[in-house]
Amino acid sequence: MENRNNFKVHVVKYRWLWMALSALILLPGIIVMIYASINSPNHLPLKVGIDYTGGTVIQYAIDKKVSNEEISALRSALEAQGIDNPALQVINSSESSDVVSIRTKFIAEGDNETMNKITSTVKAQYSNADLASSSSVGPTLGKELFKNSLIALSLACLGIIVYLSFRFKFDFALAAIFALVHDVLFVVGVFAILSYFYGVQIDGLFITALLTVIGFSVHDTIVVFDRIRENLRYYAKKMPFGEIVDTSVTQTLARSINTTLTVLITLFALYFFGGVTTKDFVLAMILGIGIGTYSSIFFASMLVDFWEEKKNQPKKA
Repeated sequence: MENRNNFKVHVVKYRWLWMALSALILLPGIIVMIYASINSPNHLPLKVGIDYTGGTVIQYAIDKKVSNEEISALRSALEAQGIDNPALQVINSSESSDVVSIRTKFIAEGDNETMNKITSTVKAQYSNADLASSSSVGPTLGKELFKNSLIALSLACLGIIVYLSFRFKFDFALAAIFALVHDVLFVVGVFAILSYFYGVQIDGLFITALLTVIGFSVHDTIVVFDRIRENLRYYAKKMPFGEIVDTSVTQTLARSINTTLTVLITLFALYFFGGVTTKDFVLAMILGIGIGTYSSIFFASMLVDFWEEKKNQPKKA
């Protein structure tokens, strides 16, 4: 056990600061999610991609930077060719080139006429445009995938809740569950903001990222809680509970930071040098792992101490 006077992390002393910080980083995303759910046509807090709605996405590599005015002109040209409600998005590929992503209603296999219309319209504006990728998902399959993704997410959360309830006493399990919800809300909130202001859409990879973030967050929280529980066995009568929490967090801090940095270095490399199609997935991982480390160290352990203090307060007559 480290000396009491050598604490590096003061979770208990500044717990109101951690509460305020969590509220500050969660509230913008929650506000945007509520607003989007009320005002969006499908009443969802995020814009969903063709994986879940059905449709066709065609991407063209452009050997120059594409401006907003050019995108507006291209959209008008596509509509003039009979393409209904095309959704266009510019994906930054490099400093000197872009990828133009065109989302339309479902184009059946073999419908070469519609594909040729779109390609010829794009080439009329960008003569050197190259077809980079084309993917389609039928409406029925999209709804089925969306339902299965929600079921997978719900079952994962339920399994973690059951495991934590058996592994720790109720206070610890509840704090870990709140930390899990805290992390998921942050990631979803950031993507709600990106969806609303920049048109970012989520797909199956986003659900995969959320499941990974949930696992990482719970794993890191369990490490901290295990150390608190171990220290309680030996020092419960010698030290206040809050001091044990601070010491336990300090003992696990280096491990948590080293693990997180190792993962983040890899993820940042993938984000900046990986493929365009995986950028949103990697971004969700970066956000989730970063916030998961924060919540394990400050949020979850702070909640445990807060509830322990409330539980031990003398009841009023």
